[in-house]
Amino acid sequence: MEQQPRILELRRALESVIVGQGALLDRLVIGLLCGGHILVEGLPGLAKTTAIKALAAGIHASFARIQFTPDLLPGDLTGTEVYHEGDFRFVEGPMFHEIVLADEINRAPAKVQSALLEAMQEHQISMGGQTRKLPPLFMVMATQNPLEQAGTYPLPEAQLDRFLLHVAMDYPSADEELEILRRSRSAAWNGHDLPSATRLDVATALQAREEVKQIHIAEAVEAYIVELVRATRRPGDLEPDWAQAVAVGASPRAALALAQTAAALAYLRGRDYVTPDDVREMAPDCLRHRIILSLDARLEQLTRDALIARLLEAVPAP
Repeated sequence: MEQQPRILELRRALESVIVGQGALLDRLVIGLLCGGHILVEGLPGLAKTTAIKALAAGIHASFARIQFTPDLLPGDLTGTEVYHEGDFRFVEGPMFHEIVLADEINRAPAKVQSALLEAMQEHQISMGGQTRKLPPLFMVMATQNPLEQAGTYPLPEAQLDRFLLHVAMDYPSADEELEILRRSRSAAWNGHDLPSATRLDVATALQAREEVKQIHIAEAVEAYIVELVRATRRPGDLEPDWAQAVAVGASPRAALALAQTAAALAYLRGRDYVTPDDVREMAPDCLRHRIILSLDARLEQLTRDALIARLLEAVPAP
């Protein structure tokens, strides 16, 4: 694991910018290591955008921030053909950058959100009868506000499933909030810039991705991952009271995401093998956006996080 020290150095450097939110910082680095897309959900002012910008600043890669609004058009993301000097020429949109921040992604209508689907899944964009490849490092990091629903367009399930992780943020502790206040008033505070010595180049990040693929997952842990995912589809097999709790369970893509992210977490923890605890830690972020609760469950105010927590208790770990 030749590049592991560089990745761990980047992870520590992120803490110099973001106070607390250790789980979020882990997930951002895990997304980088897995080449997956991340949806970060939290109230305004919790440093969602700042954390993502800090990660982008830690890599010598092209970066674009897109503020999603109701009047956005698909071509504003993918690019479009323009007439120039007697011929049509394709002008690339911000999706052709290596790291893309989709800020308040649920503010744009469905036709704009769907423009991301091919890019997120296939790492390519089809436009004007041609298919154009996106950079190997390409990843989308999106944010959304969980409470403010006026003028928003909920992401369809097909697009949610393209996100490797759905990270839910909470308020910082009192001590962390005090440290945020002090840092913001300090003359030495430099926003979301990271020390140049901690920054990675694209080749290093891509090599780290290959090293994560070499992390060992035992057969018993693989079986545990599959059982957890299958339990979201038929929770009544574990508890009769849950028989009508889920309308749609997690897809096989959830098992792939859980295996990939557990391996990346083990990599961050300095191990070359995955433990059941790695799987349990990543399960909520891999599953919460891939489960649709039934109407009865919602009427009983059962949340997806509560259901996942109960499934983790019910499915025996190896």
